[in-house]
Amino acid sequence: MTPFDSIFRSAHFIKSAEKLSQCPVDQGLEVAFAGRSNAGKSTTLNTLTDQKKLARTSKTPGRTQLINCFGLNVEDRRLIDLPGYGFAKVPIAMKVNWQAHMQDYLMNRRSLVGVVLVMDIRHPLKEFDEMMLDWAKTNKMPVHVVLTKADKIKRGPAKSTMLKVKKELKEREVLGSVQTFSGLSGDGVDTLRLKLADWLSFETKEDSDMTTSQ
Repeated sequence: MTPFDSIFRSAHFIKSAEKLSQCPVDQGLEVAFAGRSNAGKSTTLNTLTDQKKLARTSKTPGRTQLINCFGLNVEDRRLIDLPGYGFAKVPIAMKVNWQAHMQDYLMNRRSLVGVVLVMDIRHPLKEFDEMMLDWAKTNKMPVHVVLTKADKIKRGPAKSTMLKVKKELKEREVLGSVQTFSGLSGDGVDTLRLKLADWLSFETKEDSDMTTSQ
């Protein structure tokens, strides 16, 4: 458990946006979740918020083609679910349009403070992942890599994969961190909550009391 569990459980749907101009007012702080279709992004969001249906999980990879925005019970703090990419059976013109709007969001959203890049631990560092890391380096955007489905491999290989991804981030000069995660067991959820609490500048009650007494 962390001091911020109740904040993440307060997550609620605000709106879906096809493009940047339709997103909520660009103020406060928000963290975006990105990942290839079928990497476990929706499950990660649902586990993070302790809600089974906050983010839709689908047996059809790539079904979510909108920017989905979720609010928290802290003023102007949001979680953003970006469209999955990689497997979607949609027309090429739609993919190009969809990719352009996602890029517009990443390049121009002032309230974006970090990106959670979700990868299946069994298939990390695919082309989309590498594109995201290159973008993060260029834009000096912090990235937290969540290696999902860690329950599907043994601890030794899981640790090796995490070290491999850490090395990749260092070699690409990306400001980032890496963790393993399991939506099935909940392993890693506290680590993720603490990382996001830092990015979103949450205060604990103790922090608030200290600020008040100074």
